[in-house]
Amino acid sequence: MAFRKSIMKMVTKVSVESGTYLGIKPTDSEYMICDPIVTDEMAEVFMGLKLRTPRTAEEVAKRVKKPVDYCTEQLEELVRVGIVRTDIENGVIRYFFPIWVPGIMEGILANEEQCNKYPVLGECFERYTRERTAALAPNLPVGQGLMRIMPVEEAIQNSERVASFDELSYLIEKAEYISVGACSCRRSRRLIGEGCGHLEKDMCMYLNRSAKSMSDAGHHRLITKEEAYEILKRAEDNGLTHEINNVEKAGDAEAICNCCGCSCYSLRIAEYFKCPDLIRSNYVSQVDADKCVACGQCVENCQVNALRLGQKLCTVNPLPEAPKEAMPQDTPWMFSSKNWALDYRTARKEVVDTGSAPCKMSCPAHLPVQGYIKLAAQGKYGEALELIKKNNPFPAICGRVCNRRCEDACSRGSLDEPIAIDEIKKFIAEQDMKAEHRYVPPMINQTGQPYPEKIAIIGSGPAGLTCAYYLACKGYTPTVFEKEDILGGMMTLGIPNFRLEKDVVKSEIDVLKELGVEFKTGVEVGKDVTIAELKEQGYKGFYVAIGLQGTRKLGIEGEDAEGVMSGLEFVKSVNRGEKVKLDGKVVVIGGGNIAADIARTAVRCGAKSVDMYCLENYDSMPMGVEDRDECEAEGIKIHGSWGPSEIVVKDNKAVGVKFKECYALTDGTGKFNPAFKEENTCVADADFIMVCVGQCSDMGNVLEGTNCVVGKGNLVEADGFTWQTADPDVFAGGDIVTGMKFCIDAIAEGKEAAISLHRHVHEGQNLYYGRPTGDYKPLDLDNADLSSYDRAPRQKPGVKKGKSTSTMKDLREVFTEAQIQKETDRCLGCGATVVDTNMCVGCGICTTKCKFDAISLKKVHNEGSLGYEKIIPGIMGKTLAKRAGNIVVKPFKKA
Repeated sequence: MAFRKSIMKMVTKVSVESGTYLGIKPTDSEYMICDPIVTDEMAEVFMGLKLRTPRTAEEVAKRVKKPVDYCTEQLEELVRVGIVRTDIENGVIRYFFPIWVPGIMEGILANEEQCNKYPVLGECFERYTRERTAALAPNLPVGQGLMRIMPVEEAIQNSERVASFDELSYLIEKAEYISVGACSCRRSRRLIGEGCGHLEKDMCMYLNRSAKSMSDAGHHRLITKEEAYEILKRAEDNGLTHEINNVEKAGDAEAICNCCGCSCYSLRIAEYFKCPDLIRSNYVSQVDADKCVACGQCVENCQVNALRLGQKLCTVNPLPEAPKEAMPQDTPWMFSSKNWALDYRTARKEVVDTGSAPCKMSCPAHLPVQGYIKLAAQGKYGEALELIKKNNPFPAICGRVCNRRCEDACSRGSLDEPIAIDEIKKFIAEQDMKAEHRYVPPMINQTGQPYPEKIAIIGSGPAGLTCAYYLACKGYTPTVFEKEDILGGMMTLGIPNFRLEKDVVKSEIDVLKELGVEFKTGVEVGKDVTIAELKEQGYKGFYVAIGLQGTRKLGIEGEDAEGVMSGLEFVKSVNRGEKVKLDGKVVVIGGGNIAADIARTAVRCGAKSVDMYCLENYDSMPMGVEDRDECEAEGIKIHGSWGPSEIVVKDNKAVGVKFKECYALTDGTGKFNPAFKEENTCVADADFIMVCVGQCSDMGNVLEGTNCVVGKGNLVEADGFTWQTADPDVFAGGDIVTGMKFCIDAIAEGKEAAISLHRHVHEGQNLYYGRPTGDYKPLDLDNADLSSYDRAPRQKPGVKKGKSTSTMKDLREVFTEAQIQKETDRCLGCGATVVDTNMCVGCGICTTKCKFDAISLKKVHNEGSLGYEKIIPGIMGKTLAKRAGNIVVKPFKKA
């Protein structure tokens, strides 16, 4: 293969002087990263420089036998492209080059213009840090890696043995210059289309001579020490770990980085190669299980996936110890990928194999139930609300309408009755009802500045509003388009007031308004404006969450007669404030929770009698026991195992429904295929017939002009993880994608869509990397030992005075504070975080996320860098020899 000799000489010089030369080919990353940006003249002058040793232009000119002006011109070009750095002494500029990484390649990637012109530069940086690290990673001891994690200082302030080289403030306070610029790793990932949503801008800081050099070259900007601390704090808020360039001796550093495990090439050493010793700090995380409540905040923010949710509930049979990753000290590591985690960015797990607290595991949005119950028990209601809203922006709504899968799974239910989780959440959420106590989350992103990219949300139901909420928290100003004149979708129009009062919905939507979300009501996308037209207005991403607005037909004779109506449209009319009078007998066809709402609304609208008929038998009706009991308490008669066969019509008006007995809902394959006893029929007299046998899509022209695919059931097809449709700019979620589900399902999907949309509107970001796999596993309750717990009655909410059938108001009361204390005391505290101390790199980010003082850093090493010249090859060679001895000897010791 043809190559340029001048470039080959140049890159060989760097590798030889760095002590890392293993031979270089024109296809290697060292050659390929320099080839497009270095001229032969630049390469020729470069040969007069020395690794990490500043020289003046005059000194370089003597060595390469070229004029000083000519050499100065080439040296300045080498500085501009990021290969060479400058150092000023007594007003004289001197030039030097650093090692490849950390050093030259980061400098090259700092020049945004040349990176965008030559995307191969990003590929080369990625390749070098992967291919050349394989041999290096297992063979350096703690403290001697070329990059090093620095602990959050807040987490080590109480440590008795804090060394100055463990403190970022020591480096910042003594720095003459500090600069900030783009993260080279994230820029590299963007260039190759593998970004993780952690963006590159203003993430990495240089110190002293490198800061001055990079700012003079126009790739960084100089900042104050106060700004440096703000950047560090912002990084911590975003869950990013601090690292330093560890090439200098202990107590010195050229750079401070703020890193994520899904893009950083240094953290990749711990995750991909499973060699955390190369970068770890002197600390390791430890969990106080007694204090831990498995809220998951530390787990979600652990950049190397060393923390996972486990359990602390006593068991009948002992649980196996949570496995720890094997370490290079014990394994032949260097030339084999069998021990590497090649898929570490797409295989992130947050729960140990034996499972964790069933409440969090079973909730579609994985709310930190155990955590907010603990905070409520401590009277910290504001903090509890803040914790809830990290996963659910509508706790007051969900506290009233959720189907409570957390309670179905609750461990306490195996002892007596489940914890009244929804009632606790409802109590906590009452704080949001009043503006003076309302929790409006701060904007948290890496830059601390709003994002200008425009995103459109189509539909203001739970999925759309959740997506808008989390985008606003991230710094966007999304626009929500709603075809109705009022916001809230089915939460406002589809659920009657006695279950969910509209001031509750309004108060939680008001939070979105305070966050800056823009709302446009009375605008039907596809009719009043199209997605194509919105693109012309600058919108970059779209989230279609219009729900299911239509009602399924029965498909029987007489269905179009006067008096037969959609139950859903009936409730919508009532919720709009229309005066609806039902003077006569009402038959509701359907047995779900929506049918129950329709029947109870009919009672309040003056119906003389209300009868419900459904296919399911009485004990297996989908509405559930609580809804059924409420219906019967209001005089509604429920008839199970009946299917409609004909609407009885007289003079074009419905006067009844003919039913036949249903004896089976499914066929032998389990497919829904009701079977009837044709000879066993009955007729129910009716003046009004409400049909509620499911909802269907009514999309209008919302997708006109897009490449979205509408599939089975007239539902939009979207990826079930990212929620992206066949049209890359359009995402979709909620019932329009999944079919009929519950509010909490839509909320969970809306949050994930917000994560995807953030990535989508920024170039080069991948929708999958770094996101949890969603493998949430509850602990095995059959193995739980609950024998030591006392039984305690579940608290019941009070009911306001008044006749329920004569008011549309919700008469259910919120728990009292005394009830909250009693009910929260019933929680068994099933879950706790587990630390893999082999994988933990001691960054301390976990400690900043814990509200329970349950996780801390413990000092286990006291190592500081000896400097690059002593690390390679001396220390590396000694460590390699020591490791080889351990690997050979250990099998004999075990025998």
